[in-house]
Amino acid sequence: MQLEKIISISGKPGLYKLISQLKNGFIIEDVLTKKKVSISNSSQVSLLDNIAMFTQDTEVPLFEVFENLAKNEDYKETISHKASEEDLRALMSKSLPNYDKERVYVSDIKKLAQWYNILHKAGYITPDSFVKAEEASTEDETVIADKKDAKKAAPKTDKVTAPKAKASTSSAKSAPKSTHRKMG
Repeated sequence: MQLEKIISISGKPGLYKLISQLKNGFIIEDVLTKKKVSISNSSQVSLLDNIAMFTQDTEVPLFEVFENLAKNEDYKETISHKASEEDLRALMSKSLPNYDKERVYVSDIKKLAQWYNILHKAGYITPDSFVKAEEASTEDETVIADKKDAKKAAPKTDKVTAPKAKASTSSAKSAPKSTHRKMG
């Protein structure tokens, strides 16, 4: 899924793609302008993949709400985030029918519409955008399984193997521990 590395930065408009991690921050790319910049670790970053919306009985991942919205809009742009409260709530009711009206505020729905439209303009909202990596690789696994079955059916031949090397007794230096900053 190409949406997995999309982030929002508190205090900065728009959405960004996480390009890489630096010692003291991140390199990001604006999804619309493709301009790359670096930000520090002190920036408040939210990975969209970690955001969910409340329903009456559970939380639904934001990308699932985007997918529902995309299907409802036929993968086209949706209403403006500046639309009336009534229109925004109607949009939410179509995208997530059992959303919790007490805990999902109009400001959340505005952000949903705004982010969806930004992602749409940037080319991220397509039917293929929401296919999980596991689903895409299922076909590949079938091919691999077929090859394994073919190997099992093939006649066995005698193979000559080289003797195993002795294990080294010298200790290798351990790699320094990575300092990953949890986002979200």
